[in-house]
Amino acid sequence: MSKLHLIGSSAKFRAVLDRINTVAPVDSAVLIQGETGTGKEVIAQAIHEAGPRRQGRFVAVNCAAIPSALVESELFGHERGAFTGAVAQTTGRFQAADRGTLFLDEIGDLPLELQPKLLRVLQEKQCERLGSGRLIQVDVRVITATNQDLWSMVQERKFRADLYYRLNVFPIMLPPLRERIDDIPPLVEYFAQKFAKQQAKSIDRVSDDVMEVLKKHDWPGNVRELQNVIEHAVIMTVGPALELKATELRRRNPDFAPARTLVDAERAHIVAVLRETNWVVGGRRGAAEQLGVPRTTLIAMMQRHGITREALEPQKQQSDLPIPISPTDRQHHSNTAEADDSYREQSLSQFAT
Repeated sequence: MSKLHLIGSSAKFRAVLDRINTVAPVDSAVLIQGETGTGKEVIAQAIHEAGPRRQGRFVAVNCAAIPSALVESELFGHERGAFTGAVAQTTGRFQAADRGTLFLDEIGDLPLELQPKLLRVLQEKQCERLGSGRLIQVDVRVITATNQDLWSMVQERKFRADLYYRLNVFPIMLPPLRERIDDIPPLVEYFAQKFAKQQAKSIDRVSDDVMEVLKKHDWPGNVRELQNVIEHAVIMTVGPALELKATELRRRNPDFAPARTLVDAERAHIVAVLRETNWVVGGRRGAAEQLGVPRTTLIAMMQRHGITREALEPQKQQSDLPIPISPTDRQHHSNTAEADDSYREQSLSQFAT
């Protein structure tokens, strides 16, 4: 684990390390959850290296980065001629990770139609290349990760419940960097030395003022954002002390700016929580629960402030598609639930995902 530079001594990060040590020796499925940039792949690698499969390969796949039409071929492989352009037989990621670990990042983006096939591979430990009828035995430990609320996706029928239970044997929740303030100084020092070495510079200290600026920042991009900020700071530094100004952080994060009024502060806080919950308003992990207000109250506040996901994140709305509800399903809803669904469709279609 030391090779991966798992840096931090805060209580929340020590709890994560304890869970790594607990689950690494066994072969159970692990689901790592946390905001973007919290280091989910690093944690997955730590589990792999601390476990009995450390001599095998660690194969990482980002499910969100693969076109949906190619996901099956990427995971399970394909035979020559299986589809247009398949000019040779290819080995899938499951077979490539045999006797090792397969890390499926952004598992919430796995197409719904492929989820039963993944579930079968996990259960049977066999996979089948696209275009082939021959089963291939695979011995793979699967670790998955997501920044989405999979349980809410299950309830919304965007993710299969049986696959969720199969993957969520041992959950690990990674805290955001803003909840690990004590870990910022050692992380800053590590990144400063790392990038100084790469750039052939000598940086031997970080001033208290610079460190205070870094500790007060909200870090919406978490450790990844901190790493990028320090790399930029090292580039700009000309002396032995790391140079960084608070205004630089604000330029890099337009949303990070002092609120001029109480109304501005309230709006900014609501937007921040909505983004943190991936614009999920209700539910156990929704924004209303995080803010400590009823869902209807939050909806009214959003309308009052003119907060809509369509306005703030228009590029993400293009991929949002409604989920059809069958007539059979509708029969199980009470009149109250139907009224609530109708209200949600009218008032929340631009908020909830």
